[in-house]
Amino acid sequence: MPHGKPANFPCVQLLPDYRCALFGKPERPAFCASLRPTEEMCGTNRDEALSYLRTLEWETRP
Repeated sequence: MPHGKPANFPCVQLLPDYRCALFGKPERPAFCASLRPTEEMCGTNRDEALSYLRTLEWETRP
């Protein structure tokens, strides 16, 4: 997404099964490749992970 990803919108590269279509490919953005998920970020399940991401998006909104 050349101009960034707006909050509350999934990445255009997100597949229906929630995998990244660009994972392992050279065109994957450096930002995505540099992301190092932590236990705090991922939680113990998908709902906890999404809650954490919503919080990050809210706190970093323009």
